[in-house]
Amino acid sequence: MAQRPSWEGHLRLSLVACPVSIYPATSYSGDIHFHLINPATGNRIKQQVVDPETGEVERKNLVRGFEYEKDQYVLLTDEEIKSVRLESTRTLDIERFVDAKDIDRIWWNDPYYMVPDGKAGIDAFTVIRSAMEDAGKVALARVVLGTRERVVAIEPRGNGMLMTTLRSHDEVRDSKALFDAIPESKKDPRMIEIADKIIEQQAGPFDPSEFNDRYEEALRELIKSKQDDGGGGVTAPPPRDTNVIDLMEALRKSLDQGGKSALRTAASAEKAPAAAAKAPAKKAKAEPKPAPKAAPAKRKRASG
Repeated sequence: MAQRPSWEGHLRLSLVACPVSIYPATSYSGDIHFHLINPATGNRIKQQVVDPETGEVERKNLVRGFEYEKDQYVLLTDEEIKSVRLESTRTLDIERFVDAKDIDRIWWNDPYYMVPDGKAGIDAFTVIRSAMEDAGKVALARVVLGTRERVVAIEPRGNGMLMTTLRSHDEVRDSKALFDAIPESKKDPRMIEIADKIIEQQAGPFDPSEFNDRYEEALRELIKSKQDDGGGGVTAPPPRDTNVIDLMEALRKSLDQGGKSALRTAASAEKAPAAAAKAPAKKAKAEPKPAPKAAPAKRKRASG
C-alpha cells in the first residue's frame, strides 16, 4: 500500500513555485498498542459518545466548542473553521534563510520528507534545492498541518528535502526557574579529569541502529511468553532507590573498565559496602621484611 502524503501544496521561493508532497519521516507502526478488554467476557470495550442528559449521540451531529468560562462554550462548525484557513494551508512560502546552528535543538520537532509532486514541478524543485545547497542555509516557512499552523525548517537532503516542524515560542518552557534551583557544587578537578578520560574512551560515531526501545522489546517478550504458555512472562527487578556511592571510586572503576557502563559501575559501588562486610579485607602489599637476626646461642652448663 502506497504511503499517503500528510500534506500537498506548493513550495514557493519568491516567484518560483513547484507542487510538492510531504510525508512523515518517522513511523510508529511498530509500536505496541493495547485495547481495553473485559476479562470476564474477553470482549473488547467500545467507547461511546454520550450526552449526560440524552444518552448516546452520533459524532456526525456534533460541533466543536471553545470553553471561555466554566461550562460556557463558543460553538464552531467545521465550515466556520474552514472559512478562516490561511494561505499556508496550500502554500509553503519561504520567508527567510538562516544557519542551522542558529536554531537551538529545543525548537526542532517532527521531521517530514518533501518531494516534488509530479513531473511538472521537478525542474523548479531542483533549482530551489540546489540553490539552498549552494547557500548552506535552512529555509523557514509556515504550513498548516492538521488544524495548526507551524513554522518549519526546510533543508536539502539527498535528491529531496527534509522539512522539520519547529515548536512555537509558547510551547517551550523557560528553564531558568528549574536550573537556578540547582545548588552550586564545588568542582573537584581530579574527578573532572577522570570523567574527561571516560568521555574520551566512550567517544565514537552515532549509530542509530544501536538504539532500540528496550521497554518495547521487554513488552514483546512478555507478550510472547504469555502466548506460549498462557502465563508467566519476563520480569525485571526495580532499580535501587539508594544513591549513596563513593563518586571518586565509581569514576576510577569506570576508567579502569575503559569507560564501559559507568552506570553499572556506580551500581556496583553501591553494593561494595555490603560485599566488603562479608569478604575479608585485602591486605596492602607489604614491603619485604628484613631477615630476622639470629638468636644468640644458649650456653651449655659446665659439668662438675
